[in-house]
Amino acid sequence: MTTPNPANDARTPPVAVWQLLEKLRGQDLTDWRVAPLDGRPSPAERGLDIGFPFGWYAVEMADFVAAGQVKPLRYFGTDLAIWRGEDGKVRVTDAWCKHLGAHMGHGGKVHGNLLECPFHAWRYDGDEGTVKDIPYAKAIPPQVKRKCQRTWPVTEANGWIWVWYHPDQNVAPMWDVVVHDEVGDPEWTPFDTIEWTVYGSIQNMAENGVDVAHFKYIHGTADVPKAELRWGDWGRGADVKAQMGTPAGIVDGLISYDTMGPGQSWVRFRGISETLLVASLVPVEEDVLRVRYCFTQPKQQADGPGAGLARALIRDICKQLDQDKVIWDRMRYEPNPIICDGDGPIPQFRQWYSRYYAQPQGDTNLRAVG
Repeated sequence: MTTPNPANDARTPPVAVWQLLEKLRGQDLTDWRVAPLDGRPSPAERGLDIGFPFGWYAVEMADFVAAGQVKPLRYFGTDLAIWRGEDGKVRVTDAWCKHLGAHMGHGGKVHGNLLECPFHAWRYDGDEGTVKDIPYAKAIPPQVKRKCQRTWPVTEANGWIWVWYHPDQNVAPMWDVVVHDEVGDPEWTPFDTIEWTVYGSIQNMAENGVDVAHFKYIHGTADVPKAELRWGDWGRGADVKAQMGTPAGIVDGLISYDTMGPGQSWVRFRGISETLLVASLVPVEEDVLRVRYCFTQPKQQADGPGAGLARALIRDICKQLDQDKVIWDRMRYEPNPIICDGDGPIPQFRQWYSRYYAQPQGDTNLRAVG
């Protein structure tokens, strides 16, 4: 009698689903997506201590902070304070007051367009990074009359608040956020947003898109998808043509994936159901990412006869990220991977992606290059 080979046994489900996801449904699945992952190795052990790639990042939805409101944030391994002034403009600074170190995101106030510290009411200009007023003092110390606080470039687009990150705070934004006409269009649905916490790096997530072989073994696709790749100065993309089965038969589909910098990515799905996916991927720590997928579809489609297919497409996309998360949460970054002829263009991707890391002068060790 021949013993079946488990690798070829159709009864053996994909490892990610088999181990963690098969029995997760409803609220249990929602909770798992953002649950803490205790006992994981340090970022250094996993090769994730390479810094954050610079670019625009969608940190919060536009309605996160109202006019006159202050809130705390933590991204890029840094405590931040965010507020919206009376002029309607959002501002972000480092959180700690230069006076005695109070966290201004907790209990701070908006005074006009200034951020007022909750401890002694020192008032900061979120554009200049200076102290403009100390209500109980006759004079402002000269050290804080000049720039003393890091201010973060901010813009709003696509229903999100975007913050520019660069390890050198003096480097201004190098490109603009791409605006999507569908977002806010009355003919398109409001965002349907799903959230994950991924315990890994944003580069590993991005590399997944060119790792074509994993689609068969993690996602269970019948074949390895073929994509037409596009490489730009600061953005990249791919077009994947596929035949997809539906209750009405085979449909020719097109999946177009695009990025602008490491922090902005979006996917347009055409064929079964027209869908725009806008992704927010923001590093919190070196080994922690906050990931949010926002879906919008034409209302006529989402509420029409094909509504079931439209919802099923979103569920399937989220299922694939669930499967990837099981791997990302536990993988390390291999700076010198051994690549075989069935892999996608991983070395080319790493060479291209290295442009997002600010290297110290004279440092030629590009950790992002395999």
